[in-house]
Amino acid sequence: MQPAYTCQRCINSLLRRGHAKPILRHGRTNRNSGSRRYIQSSGGDTTFLKQQRRSVTSVESLNDRVIRNAPGDPRFGKPFGVKEPTETPERVLLQPNNLFHSFSNSPSPAIRRRAAMMKSHAYCPHPDHRQTRIVTSPHDPEARKTTKQSTQAPAHVNFECPDCGLPVYCSEKHWMDDYEHHAEICDTLKQANEDDHDLHSGRFFPEFEYPGPQIEEILVNMTNWDTYLYTREYNAINEDRSMRQATRLLTYPMTLASVIHELSPYNIRAGGRLTTEGLKSLSALRYSLHPPRSGGGMDVKGLRPSPPPVRIFILGARAESSLPRQVWIQLEYLFHRCPLHLIFIGPESMTNRDDEFPLPERTPANPFGGIVEDRISNYTKITTFVEYYHTMHKANYFQPFDPYFDCFMLFHPGLGHPASAHEWEETLPQLLETKVPIICTGYTEWDMQRDKKWVEDKMAGEVDILMEAGENRFRSLRWDLNDLDPGDISCGNWGVWAFRGKRYETTMKD
Repeated sequence: MQPAYTCQRCINSLLRRGHAKPILRHGRTNRNSGSRRYIQSSGGDTTFLKQQRRSVTSVESLNDRVIRNAPGDPRFGKPFGVKEPTETPERVLLQPNNLFHSFSNSPSPAIRRRAAMMKSHAYCPHPDHRQTRIVTSPHDPEARKTTKQSTQAPAHVNFECPDCGLPVYCSEKHWMDDYEHHAEICDTLKQANEDDHDLHSGRFFPEFEYPGPQIEEILVNMTNWDTYLYTREYNAINEDRSMRQATRLLTYPMTLASVIHELSPYNIRAGGRLTTEGLKSLSALRYSLHPPRSGGGMDVKGLRPSPPPVRIFILGARAESSLPRQVWIQLEYLFHRCPLHLIFIGPESMTNRDDEFPLPERTPANPFGGIVEDRISNYTKITTFVEYYHTMHKANYFQPFDPYFDCFMLFHPGLGHPASAHEWEETLPQLLETKVPIICTGYTEWDMQRDKKWVEDKMAGEVDILMEAGENRFRSLRWDLNDLDPGDISCGNWGVWAFRGKRYETTMKD
C-alpha cells in the first residue's frame, strides 16, 4: 500500500535515521493557498505536505503507518501497484523584483522557444527594409517603409532591446537609428515581458480564485473593473500586475455580461452609446435573463413551468473556448435562476485540446460532433462544435431563433480583415436573418472600426446598430504581444459594439 500522507524522500530519511519519531508542526500559510502542514525530522529535513480530504489523527499513527508501509525498506516487499518515485526538477521561482529577463536568456524554456520563433518569423521594422506584406492599417509599422527609402531586403529580427528584452530589430545599428520610434512602445513591451515571466514564475496566483454564488439582493456594480470586483466580493487585488493577469481571463464573460445585464453601464442617455433599437433588443433579452420569482418549490404544489435556457452563440471561438470553466460560470452568478447554454462554434474551437476532449464521431444523433459539458453547474451548459456556423445554419440545426432567448457573441472576429473576411461573407447574411443581437469586440480601435465599416458596406441598409463602437469598460488591462510582429501590441476586447438585422415595423394605412 502506498503511503498516503508523506513522500518517499521523508520515508527514506526516517528509515535511515532509525525510524526517528517525527514532530508535527504548523507553518504560516496564506489564507488563500489552503491549509498546509509539514513534518520535520530530527535531522532538520522539511517537506511540505498539502492536507487534503483527511487529516492526520496522531503522530504515533502516522509513524506506525510510515514504518509499516515503507516501500523502500528491504524488510518488506514492494506493494502491488506502487510505482517507484521519479525525481522531478524543481521549477525556477522568479521573485516579483526579478521578472525582467530578455526572452533569449529567460529562465523559462517556453519563453526561450518563443524567442526563437520570433527570430525565425518576425521582420525588422526599420524603414530601410522593403515591405513584407500589404499595408492595411496606418498604424502598421510596414507603412513606414516607402519605395524610395526602402532599399534593403527584408531581414528577421535578431537584436534584443536591452530596455524591453524583446527581439525587435535585425541589428543594433538599426535599433539605435530607429530608437525614437521604438521608445514609443518600449515601456509597454517591457511590461508585457514581465507579465509573461510572471505567469512562468511558479508563484501562487490568488487572483485566479473566483467567488461562488451571491445572494440576489446584493446588487453588482458594473461601472468598471474595480466596482465589479468589490461588489462581487473577489479577493482583494492590490498589485497592478495581478490585476492585469485577472482581467485577461475575466474580460470574456464580463464583456458579454456588461452589455446584456440589466445593470449594464451602457444606456440610451447622452454618451451611453446604446441606441433606441438596441434598447428594444436588449430589453427583450433581459426579460428572460432576469426572470421574476415564480414561487416554485420542491413539492407537487410548487411545480412551475420552466423557460428554455438562454442560448449564447460564440462564433469563431478560439482561446475563449479553452478558458477554465470556472471563468464562464461567473456569468451564472450574475443571472440568478436563469439557465444558460454557451455554444462555441468554429474550426479552431478545440485547437490543442484533443487530449482533454477527443472529438466524438459524427452520428445521426450528433451530426456535427458536438462536445457537451452539462455537469459543470446547475444552470450552465457548454457545447462546442468544430464546424463553421454557416454550415450548421443551412442544416437548420439551431432554428428557430427567438430574440428573447438567443444572442450572438463574436470575440475579435476580424470581419474586415483581408485574411478572414471571406470566411464571414456567407455567415453574415445568415446572422442578420435571425434578428437577434450580435455583439462584437476588437483588439484595437482601428480593428473595431474596420469590422464595422465592412458590415455596413456589405449589408448596406439591412443593419440596425444597437450599440455604438467604443472602448470596452471591461477590456483586458494586460497588453499582448504579436509573435510575428513584436511591435504590434494589443489588448483583449479593447472595444465593443453591437448590431442586428434590420427589422421593419408594420403600419396600418387608412
